[in-house]
Amino acid sequence: MKKFLIAIALCCSMASCIKDEAPNKECDIESAWIEGAEYEDLFYQTTEMRKENISSGDTYIIFTVKSMLSLPSQIPVNFKITEGATIEPASGQPQDFTKGPLVYTVTSQDGQWERTYNVLFREAAMPVQLFSFENVEVRTETTILGAENQMDVFYEILPPSEGGTEQDYKKYCWASGNAGAAILKSGAKPEDFPTYSIPDGKEGKAVCLTTQGTGALGQLFKKPIAAGNLFLGEFVVEYVSSDPLKSTLFGVPNPKEPVRITGWYKYKRGEKFTDMDMKEYTDRQDEASIYAVYYRNCDEQGERYVLDGYAVADLDKLTDNPQIYKVARVASLPPTDTWQQWEMFFEGKDVPDDLVATNGFNLALVFSSSINGAQFEGAVGSTLCIDEVEVFYEK
Repeated sequence: MKKFLIAIALCCSMASCIKDEAPNKECDIESAWIEGAEYEDLFYQTTEMRKENISSGDTYIIFTVKSMLSLPSQIPVNFKITEGATIEPASGQPQDFTKGPLVYTVTSQDGQWERTYNVLFREAAMPVQLFSFENVEVRTETTILGAENQMDVFYEILPPSEGGTEQDYKKYCWASGNAGAAILKSGAKPEDFPTYSIPDGKEGKAVCLTTQGTGALGQLFKKPIAAGNLFLGEFVVEYVSSDPLKSTLFGVPNPKEPVRITGWYKYKRGEKFTDMDMKEYTDRQDEASIYAVYYRNCDEQGERYVLDGYAVADLDKLTDNPQIYKVARVASLPPTDTWQQWEMFFEGKDVPDDLVATNGFNLALVFSSSINGAQFEGAVGSTLCIDEVEVFYEK
């Protein structure tokens, strides 16, 4: 009985963000959208008119449009905010976004808490061809228990847009499970997390992914390890404790068809391979994983589609998914303490050019220090370093 009560208490403590804390202190934007047929032509896909399940860690809400030149001077953006909170400017009130982002402030019902969001419109940028992982910032996050952690966040630089600021050029297209690991940490530095920047890459900086143990608390919930991972997409921390495979949303819109990806890596295996019950297997070894998926980001009903952890749980069955058109995988990543090059080619079915040109496809690119990390299987200490990743596109 005592263990049962402890488990309940821990479940409550692991629930993500302010929403599960004391009442009347909630101040989050949960979703944002634009309504009206007159605005549909601004977007490549009508699904891009809505931003659902906005993470509590997001501070930028970005709508991607065909062209900023055709953007009206007045656009009403609607918001769903946490119950009892207020937002300024008001939801649905037309605003001018042609000169850059506008700041929206959400205030909790008790008036004691505030959060600010930058809402902006931006043209769909041509895809980045070379990922060097030079762009990294240290972000301080406060957990629901009040502890402060510092973690590395990787981003890319987009071409400047007219009237934009330096912040507008940052594209936070890279995500990791660091926010989930932060629940179990207190006073952590970037190198204490599974995914972090290192200074001695193949060229300049690189990203390092390390499989870590999660301690007694993680073992209690059968999540004994946290694999280092980095992927193009989003990490939704709200699902970490309840449904972790939903927390990883893979892929970003990519208006060119990829054919090949290359990069450099170093890899070291951890010594002891364990499963979610911490049972050790002497006949199994950990493996790193690098793969990419090019998939249709709308389903047959025209609804937004995003690959989550369930969709990629079995990499051998990816092409069984009708949304997936092409897959690329690195067959093997032998351990090495010097930088070695890897290469993978996309294979699959023909991609409709008209849908590619209108942002109808997403590119997911995923790196992990433990190939079965999503199932909490692997070896603590497995470390994969990645640098100078280059994507080659169909001409």
